[in-house]
Amino acid sequence: MNRELALEFSRVTEAAALASYKWLGRGDKFSADQAAVIAMRSMLNRININGEIVIGEGEIDEAPMLYIGEKVGNKSGAIVDIAVDPIEGTRMIALGQSNALSVLAVGEKDTFLKAPDMYMEKLIVGPKAKGVIDLNLPILDNMKLIANKLNKNLTNLTVITLAKPRHADLIKNMQQTGIKVFAIPDGDVAASILTCMPFSDVDVLYCIGGAPEGVISAAVITALGGDMNARLLLRNDVKGDTLENRQISKIEQSRCQEMGVSTNSILKIYDLVKNNNIIFSATGITKGDLLDGVNRIKNIAETETLLIRGKTGTIRKIKSIHDLEKKDSDLYQYFI
Repeated sequence: MNRELALEFSRVTEAAALASYKWLGRGDKFSADQAAVIAMRSMLNRININGEIVIGEGEIDEAPMLYIGEKVGNKSGAIVDIAVDPIEGTRMIALGQSNALSVLAVGEKDTFLKAPDMYMEKLIVGPKAKGVIDLNLPILDNMKLIANKLNKNLTNLTVITLAKPRHADLIKNMQQTGIKVFAIPDGDVAASILTCMPFSDVDVLYCIGGAPEGVISAAVITALGGDMNARLLLRNDVKGDTLENRQISKIEQSRCQEMGVSTNSILKIYDLVKNNNIIFSATGITKGDLLDGVNRIKNIAETETLLIRGKTGTIRKIKSIHDLEKKDSDLYQYFI
């Protein structure tokens, strides 16, 4: 996949970010997500690709657009699989919080792991700690191995995780050993990227979050040369053994069997993403640690996009200024 195609995908996440920005702070995450989905799908269908959504908004009976299995592109050009998250952090958009992104990853056909929308345990490090992580070991043991590989004391190690009740005990235990822990409300794709960025303080991501986001993280971590272990978890193992959670877990288990994946088995990064011929694009919607958010004055808007080509290792940050009033603009229809 060439540089010109990569730039086309950056326009897709820009459109989704700009469309969803109209809903910032309005308390309506569903309308924000719908606006991003419509914009993303429309822009994807302009690109010279034969694309298939392999990670998206859900199954066809759950999502009218960008559903798993949907064909996108203008049916000419490269055959590709696409993983999308039109808004990573819909709740952040609704509440006007930081670190919301629009993201996608593109790879050759059959590049990405296909798994149900369920929980995934994730352990991610940057290139300097590649090869030492092992989810078979206790998390604190992993932290010691990572710190040793980085020639750091545990007191100099920085871990990022999700501020969820399921992580509360581990956060406390890590802090008691002197590890610095950043606990964020949502947004583990953006957080995973921080482990690989040269000017970031973050050394490790550990969390239990969504499997679709986990595969998208694996794509960008592969492109950046980092490392990842993961494990699919049933809902009742994460949220508690209630009747409702057991019923959902039975469905998840059945879907895993249909898709040929196992729960509670360690997945290495090459199990999640088969090669580094990846294009990854993320556009900031709200200002965050990774990217600036949309800045809009009347009908002029500025965006910042992180665009990564795994095959070349090129990382670009693209600042774009959009005149939303021009009817010839690709984006005009989303702002009239």
